[in-house]
Amino acid sequence: MNEMIDSVKCLKGIVDIPGDKSISHRTVMLAGLASTPVRVTNFLSAEDCWSTVNCMKALGVKIQHTGENQLVIKGNGLYGLVEPDEVLDAGNSGTTMRLLSGVLAGQPFFTVMTGDKSLRRRPMARVIAPLTKMGCKIYGREQSRYAPLAIVPSDTIHGINYTLPVASAQIKSAILLAGMFADGPTIINEPFLSRDHSERMLQAFGVGVKRTGLTVQLSPVRELTAPPVIDIPGDISSAAYWLVAATIIPGSKLRLRNVGVNPTRTGIIDVLKSMGANITTYNHRQAGQEPVADILVESAELTGTTMEAEIIPRLVDEIPVLAVAALFAKGTTLICGAEELRVKETDRLRAITLELRKMGAQITETADGLIIEGPQSLTAACCDSHDDHRMAMAMAVAGMASKGVEITGAECVNISYPQFFSEVRALINS
Repeated sequence: MNEMIDSVKCLKGIVDIPGDKSISHRTVMLAGLASTPVRVTNFLSAEDCWSTVNCMKALGVKIQHTGENQLVIKGNGLYGLVEPDEVLDAGNSGTTMRLLSGVLAGQPFFTVMTGDKSLRRRPMARVIAPLTKMGCKIYGREQSRYAPLAIVPSDTIHGINYTLPVASAQIKSAILLAGMFADGPTIINEPFLSRDHSERMLQAFGVGVKRTGLTVQLSPVRELTAPPVIDIPGDISSAAYWLVAATIIPGSKLRLRNVGVNPTRTGIIDVLKSMGANITTYNHRQAGQEPVADILVESAELTGTTMEAEIIPRLVDEIPVLAVAALFAKGTTLICGAEELRVKETDRLRAITLELRKMGAQITETADGLIIEGPQSLTAACCDSHDDHRMAMAMAVAGMASKGVEITGAECVNISYPQFFSEVRALINS
């Protein structure tokens, strides 16, 4: 599907941000391992999250879709999953595959898990290596580097003290989930702080998790005690496109409602403010373990900034749209320590460079980031999404703020934000 995005004079209105993708995944998995029902509100009804739902259903969990973005999940208990009679399909979702690897490693049955062409190219050794150290038995293609994955029952899972080679919430979460089934505590040391949704949610389900600096420790459990209701906050990664668009399009003013403002995710706000963005958070509140707020963003003139390795885990999904913001900022923007973007749905550093250059942008791609001088003027062009939802939405923002853009493969936004383009049209026509 191709999507035409015209130049926009200004953006004004209110946007209700859809549920957080990371939290939606984790909610379904942990609720499926609990012994009591859980009602879920503001679930992200997007392809990635439905991949997790379908996998958990195949493992015997009863999940009822009770209304728009609402689920009721009746888990079978920590040891109550059943052996699937088919290969589990994680679709395009790296979160589904990596986190479920930790869950399935503790089960007494054999499982095979695969995904689409993109997911089968994404690195899995980084998860398999620590799980193997714990005694888990996971095997993959090309010497256990890629999916499909075969997961074999283990005699015993051991708690380990493990230092992550990269700051990755997915690797950390897979180890923590396997640690629930271990014979002793599991300790994880991070190089930089990554998103902590798993830790917060595990605590909400009664698991003993504590953090000291960059170290997380989990104690094994026999049962998960579920909260009766989980209200999922809006996804700040989805809000990011509106934060940048309203900042760089003159005369814009948007109110973004129900946005998760977990400090491990708010790097996008911190960086934009450091560049001069006019962003205010208000109506602060709690949604279970997660902080939530509404956000007011108005147009502003930006200046270049530097994003280094320490902040990258707090905004890793927002780099493509921040590259767009940098094109409209005065001075140099330097992004470094972001080599993790090369192993996402696509090589995002290469993709954002290629596609923005089609619009006339001058960008220097480095081994671990980007160098962008601004401000620059962009021209209309036809750009490819690379089947990457983050790329498609970043290009849409670039088009709105310049002379327009045609995006090929735009249906990939269904992975995380199915209503994105309809929201664009609604704001433009309001």
